[in-house]
Amino acid sequence: MRPQWLNKKIDLKVYSEMKGRLRQLGVETVCEQAMCPNAGECFGRGEATFLILGRHCTRACSFCNVDKSVPLPPDTDEPRRVAEAVLKFALKHVVITSVTRDDLSDGGAKVFADTVSSIRKISPGTTIEVLVPDFMLSLKAIETVIESKPDIFAHNVETVPSLYGAVRQGSDYRRSLEVLKKAKELSPKIKTKSGIMLGLGESEYEVLSVMRDLRLAGCDFLSIGQYLAPSLHHYPVKEHIPPEKFKCLKEDGMGLGFRHIESGPYVRSSYKAGMYL
Repeated sequence: MRPQWLNKKIDLKVYSEMKGRLRQLGVETVCEQAMCPNAGECFGRGEATFLILGRHCTRACSFCNVDKSVPLPPDTDEPRRVAEAVLKFALKHVVITSVTRDDLSDGGAKVFADTVSSIRKISPGTTIEVLVPDFMLSLKAIETVIESKPDIFAHNVETVPSLYGAVRQGSDYRRSLEVLKKAKELSPKIKTKSGIMLGLGESEYEVLSVMRDLRLAGCDFLSIGQYLAPSLHHYPVKEHIPPEKFKCLKEDGMGLGFRHIESGPYVRSSYKAGMYL
């Protein structure tokens, strides 16, 4: 049973309206796919997270509800449609993310860059955040995205290194840190961001160690939230972290030098994304 602090209700009316408008535009949002309880709040602030490069992921993370199967080829018209959705919804801040596409030579980096460029052309006042996969640490792929000049370059470490084998199959903790480090080296002025979930069985010491590693990689921003299993078939929740612990971790992180941290049970990497800048 979930504790009292995890009783946030999903606004089904928001989802119904959002789904209809998104289908007309031919775009996908993580907000809808994940049935995120923050969706109404985020849309009310003029923020949304778009999912590009299809619905099928080439990795098999046990915490994620994204379908694991053979992906379709990239849709070259998708960047234009996302940009038009940004304009139509009058979004102030947008997050562009994707499934992991290890089947593509560049991991989908060009589609990320094209999407950023398309938004810049028709909605220049919108700030843009990219939440990218690890691109198998391809410097060329990271450079392709960086050259499109997003306002925030994000990549989530998701959990502590000791849990990667059980939670993030196919991924590598050190590789994820290097993605953030390389992005900062390529563009020292760009803001970098990462996210971690709690309640997977990690220790507080491990979380603090991850936070220190992220700062050493030059990471500016951090999100810390509670893991909630999408179904009984996914990795189980080991612990429900109380709100006061999230508050303490935020204080610890700010003490390490992060510029901004969102930390709380319902925080997700895209939650209050526009407030980081």
